[in-house]
Amino acid sequence: MTDATPARGPGPEAGDDAFLRQAGRGFLVSLYAALRSLKLYPVENAAVQRSLDDLVHAAASLLEREGEIEIRVSGDFLFVNGTRLRLELDNYASFSHVQNLIRAFDIGLLVVHGGIQRREWQAFLSIVLSLAGQGTPEDRFQELAERMIQAEITDLVVQEGQAHDLEDERAAREMAKRAYNHGVAVTKDVVNSVRLGRTTNLKKAKRAVQMIVDQVLTNETSIMGLTTLRDYDEYTFTHSVNVCIFAVALGRKMGLSKLQLYDLGLTALLHDIGKARVPLEVLNKADGLTDDEWRMLQTHTWRGALTLFGLRAYDEIPYRSILVAHEHHMKTDLTGYPRSIRPRSLGILSRLVAVADGFDAATSRRAYQTIPIEPDEVLREMWENPRRGYDPMIVKALINLIGVYPVGTCVILDTFEVGVVNAANPDPQHLNRPIVTLVIDPNGAILPPPGVTVDLSERHADGSFERSIVKVTNPERYGLDVGSYFV
Repeated sequence: MTDATPARGPGPEAGDDAFLRQAGRGFLVSLYAALRSLKLYPVENAAVQRSLDDLVHAAASLLEREGEIEIRVSGDFLFVNGTRLRLELDNYASFSHVQNLIRAFDIGLLVVHGGIQRREWQAFLSIVLSLAGQGTPEDRFQELAERMIQAEITDLVVQEGQAHDLEDERAAREMAKRAYNHGVAVTKDVVNSVRLGRTTNLKKAKRAVQMIVDQVLTNETSIMGLTTLRDYDEYTFTHSVNVCIFAVALGRKMGLSKLQLYDLGLTALLHDIGKARVPLEVLNKADGLTDDEWRMLQTHTWRGALTLFGLRAYDEIPYRSILVAHEHHMKTDLTGYPRSIRPRSLGILSRLVAVADGFDAATSRRAYQTIPIEPDEVLREMWENPRRGYDPMIVKALINLIGVYPVGTCVILDTFEVGVVNAANPDPQHLNRPIVTLVIDPNGAILPPPGVTVDLSERHADGSFERSIVKVTNPERYGLDVGSYFV
């Protein structure tokens, strides 16, 4: 029996979930396509009519089997008739857009009845687009419900979101914070154990990585936002956790399995373990390194490989981690360090960790880099300068993951507001128009956390964008603590 074959006989069967996942994906993709068409073209346009036909057909295939369709969002997941849909590369934009739309209107449940007509779909989507960006989510919901009554939309029913949805969101943020803080604490313990010559138990590190991977898979926005918590005094440890998060998110985007992500996460968390064997006066020197000190710092790669190799007797360390500790500064053309004696091709994990490491290091304030580079400049340099030695395919994946303006970037808008980038726009056509948390209003007043979140791809009725980025700015100019808007 194929995924689409109806299960026979009474009671739920495995085929039910398979059917709902397949038909549910098709329905949500069609819903997203119809929304986009109506947003871009007048209703008479042939593309709009085709997209509405596809939506009616996709809904009909579900309704014929299920009788009605129930769509709800919980955390970072979409559910159709109680079945959770998997987020994959080919449906990322459509799923994310539908999720954001449901949240923007404070819709707790969207129900589609079997008698729905094409006219009702067209009217419902037109109302949704006309209200986008107006007022609060609660106001939008009330206006949506009233207009649906006026338009005689009876076979589409919306139920308002409940207070527990906010509790779920807060709980998700707390889970992300616990995973992040636990990762920092475990990394600190491992590094200090190596520095003091004590026996190092990596079981705790493996469990910390599992927590981080699970958060990336289920709560990516929250855990990625925590990488903005730049702790100058704890740089060595927060950097390792940040690299772990970025590397796992990149690996996920490139299709690695969950078990592969665990391996990748552990290699990323331990990539700088060799710095535990570099003198602290070199690591913490603030006024620039001499040539000898720079050469000493560069030894952390082979020192890390030797440290991890020494743990092989405990059967706790994958050899991939040894390789990544050794290779992550070599560069794809082998002009980095340590110098390779013979030609080699860097492994995929080494290339992933190198990109994650390079991005986080350049955007962080640390002992010998007291002024961090703005994230968008870092991405541009990584992409345009081949001498940096990063795998261009992975840099491109990083740009697609975090957008042209990465999470935590402070931006000035043409409305005289200041915002902090909250997430990349789920629509790949709007990578330069991220989701932004407003932190300063047009009058210059600071908005306390959590601020006000807006989508920079939202437009006025005349088609012009409601807000656009004028330039990137340094949050310290305004006395802003960017990290506080993500916790």
